[in-house]
Parts: sequence; C-alpha cells; structure tokens
Amino acid sequence: MTLAKDIMHSGAAWIPRDTTLTDAAQKMRDLDVGALPVADENERLCGIVTDRDIVVKCVADARSPSELTAGDLCEGTPRWIDANADVEEVLNEMESHRIKRLPVIENKRLVGIITEADLAQNLSEEQIAEFVEKVYAH
Repeated sequence: MTLAKDIMHSGAAWIPRDTTLTDAAQKMRDLDVGALPVADENERLCGIVTDRDIVVKCVADARSPSELTAGDLCEGTPRWIDANADVEEVLNEMESHRIKRLPVIENKRLVGIITEADLAQNLSEEQIAEFVEKVYAH
C-alpha cells in the first residue's frame, strides 16, 4: 500500500501567518516553489498562500505586498492529509476539493506536501487521468 508519506515532497517549508507577502514571495523564489503552507502562532496549519494568490489578491488590486500578510490571504479551512493516509485518500481529498497541493501532517506537524508533480511521478496513468478530469473539469 502506497502512503502519502511515500509520495510527498518532504521537508516542505512553512511560513508564519504574519509573514509579509513580499517575504513570502522571496521565500518562494529562493526555494523555487509556487506555494507555501501558512502556520498560526501554535505552528498549526492555517492555510496555503500561492504565487497566484499574491498576484491576484494583492498586486492586481494595487495593494502593497509589504503590508499584507500571508494570513490576510488564507481563506476557509485548510485541507491536509495524514502522512499515513493511503494514496487513494490523497486522491479523493485533492479531487473532491479540486486542489493541486496538499500539505502532509504527522503528529500535528507539517512534514511534506504533495503536488501534481508528485502524483505524476508516483501514480498510474489511469489515476493521473482521473485526477486531471476531476480537478480541472469545469
């Protein structure tokens, strides 16, 4: 049985919710990633901020990325998966919520993240086709 921890990108970095969007963008650049999980003051996942979020919800609205924080962009309940969840649970979570990145949690701490690239490298063509159809279909 393949588990979330078997296909995740380990060592995912997170940022505190009070991190400015300028600092978040710089960290994304430095890590060569397009998204960062956001943690609250108790180091618990409270959302994810993406490079697209920064552009659409900040820059496009002529807001200042040095004044807005990652926490300002976090909306709703963040989706995540336990490190020991089966890959079918991973797919179900991502497909049912139409998300492309899924933080992996173990013992209440972020241990990795699963992205589309991780799925492409680890799943069958049928599984990938189903994911694409469910996540990208309008």
